[in-house]
Amino acid sequence: MPKQYYVYIATNVSRTLYTGVTNNLERCMDEHRRKVGSRFAAKYNITRLAYFEVCTDIRDAIAREKEIKDWRREKKIALIESVNPTWQDLSADWYTCHSERSEESPLRAG
Repeated sequence: MPKQYYVYIATNVSRTLYTGVTNNLERCMDEHRRKVGSRFAAKYNITRLAYFEVCTDIRDAIAREKEIKDWRREKKIALIESVNPTWQDLSADWYTCHSERSEESPLRAG
């Protein structure tokens, strides 16, 4: 299975936007929730996953992250709402009790 990279937009209850790239989206969102890693994400309580894309090449993922970061806020919101119109936290069910979680992560399913 080829390596996967994720370009994502995370947010908080006030809809402050944070765009990032990672090779492990579950770990990354866990770090945001624990306020480790990004100082910006910790300061603004960025704990909700609003949008993500999957790439198989890290260079493509980084280029896409930079592209999205250069966009005006309105365009980022339109991107989120094109697939997540209610701004649901796409990572919400990743943080239930470990014993209740399925062995197969939705991000690793192939």
